[in-house]
Amino acid sequence: MRKLYMTAGSPFARAVRIVLVEKGLDFERIVSPSLCERADATPTLQVPTLIDDDVRLWDSAVILEYLMSTYPNASQSYEASAFATDYVRSGHQLRDKLVHATVQTFGVSTTTISQCHWTGMMHADNAHLTRCALRNQHLLDWFENELIDEHNGFVAGLDSVQDMLLVCICQFIERRPLNLTWDAPRRPKMRALADRLSRRPSFDAEPALWWEPGMDLTDPEQLAWASRVTIADGIDFPAWKASRA
Repeated sequence: MRKLYMTAGSPFARAVRIVLVEKGLDFERIVSPSLCERADATPTLQVPTLIDDDVRLWDSAVILEYLMSTYPNASQSYEASAFATDYVRSGHQLRDKLVHATVQTFGVSTTTISQCHWTGMMHADNAHLTRCALRNQHLLDWFENELIDEHNGFVAGLDSVQDMLLVCICQFIERRPLNLTWDAPRRPKMRALADRLSRRPSFDAEPALWWEPGMDLTDPEQLAWASRVTIADGIDFPAWKASRA
């Protein structure tokens, strides 16, 4: 059985899980591994880390490239855009890898802000984090320009790994009270992409989760709530639960 070392909220781990689901590959989740478990799995202490028989990989970009090149697509029995068969297309390798690297940069900026937020450091009060937030807006405008139209992502007629990772990071933002946003009227292609991918069964099976300090995602009721609440709801779990008492 392949194993995925992960944290429940990571957009990078979620993208890996979605691709595993798309390909019909079973895997064991090792959630929030301890420092010792991480050290046994990878020298970087990094998650996600995938162990697939004798193959041991870390960094989501490397894992996604491995999954796309090693396993054929599962047959699709539902109505949805076709899932890409390749990590990068023949004749478009540099462009597709550059798009993925740029989405990764967006994810690193976002998760850096998130991690610092929970230590009490707000991005508005720190020069580096402020640059991360400003960089994100430039990146989002670049993504909007690179997406083909409101019916396609980065590749015509296919939902690519790059599309999926981008939406995972946007939905991570929606489920963190970080004073960040990705959605804007000037980005209709971004909104259309997020809406379309949200309808894929793999996205429904592996939802983005709200998280803030003190949450226990082993509580089934809290887990169900965390899979649907966003920053637009403006309510934390204890307040929501109290409102239903």
